[in-house]
Amino acid sequence: MSSDVSAKTKRDTRSLHYVVRSGLAGGVAGCFAKTVVAPLDRVKILFQASNPDFQKYAGTWSGAFRAGSEIYKSSGTRGLFRGHSVTLLRIFPYAAIRYMAYDQVHDILMPTREQETNFRRFSAGSISGMISVFFTYPLEVFRVRLAFHTKFFDHSNISLYGSFKQIYHEHADSKQSVRPGVLAPNPNLYFEKYPILKFYRGFSATMIGMIPYAGVSFLSWGFLRAHFLPPPNGLKSKPTPVADLTIGAVSGAVAQTASYPFEVIRRRMQVGGITSPDRWLRWGETICNIWHKSGWRGFYVGLSIGYLKVVPMTAVSFTVWQSGKRLLGV
Repeated sequence: MSSDVSAKTKRDTRSLHYVVRSGLAGGVAGCFAKTVVAPLDRVKILFQASNPDFQKYAGTWSGAFRAGSEIYKSSGTRGLFRGHSVTLLRIFPYAAIRYMAYDQVHDILMPTREQETNFRRFSAGSISGMISVFFTYPLEVFRVRLAFHTKFFDHSNISLYGSFKQIYHEHADSKQSVRPGVLAPNPNLYFEKYPILKFYRGFSATMIGMIPYAGVSFLSWGFLRAHFLPPPNGLKSKPTPVADLTIGAVSGAVAQTASYPFEVIRRRMQVGGITSPDRWLRWGETICNIWHKSGWRGFYVGLSIGYLKVVPMTAVSFTVWQSGKRLLGV
């Protein structure tokens, strides 16, 4: 009898009906959470990418509020939400794919509660995060570019289409590359031959950083729910939104701490076409630049803002995701 129920549950989770509803719940959750923290997100990007207009504010919560106040005075509410339309355009498919993939990978790796382990929770989160990034990354680059523009970088056209054209036509000196006497392929040639690669600046840093971020996030989420919200009498538990918010907040804080240096690196690489338009910034060069300028602290610039943003964002995202799943019957 129990095996029949298990088989039916597995078939249901693999059905198109389940997948669509799971993705819809995840996409709505992502959009809702990102909207809540959009102004802080823009301030954090300006800090991480070392925008000259706002470096004097970097490093403290009070500085973040002063930076936000300056943006509001110069550009109004639209300034605080610059790039947010692209964020929503990206975050719906990103969150939908991420949560949908997590449900599917979780079902494959942990078909029963007894098979849930911390390593499998971490693996399921990491895999789902990397899948979602792969399909939505160019929109992330657009979002960061739009959020980075300030009076220091005075571009007349900072629309989505303008950002697309700017990235597509960015040119690095194809002769600048390899040290004399070293036989190695010039990566700049690949960018000139395959322009689509320009929309994947910082992709490697993002994928590597996604492993600890999504992995730790879903690991913490699964572990805390299993520990503090065990199913009563073998039945499926029905946690409250308050419990979901609390566990989501803790999960976000832990994940942010584990992955933050990768986030700083990828932000610098993503805006490389603006700050260094004549060349392509690479991993090693980006890390060295951060280290020489600020030491180890440079890899954590804006972390306090990150907590202020990621903790409520993750809490809201997980809570709306769970509420949406319950509402849609998945």
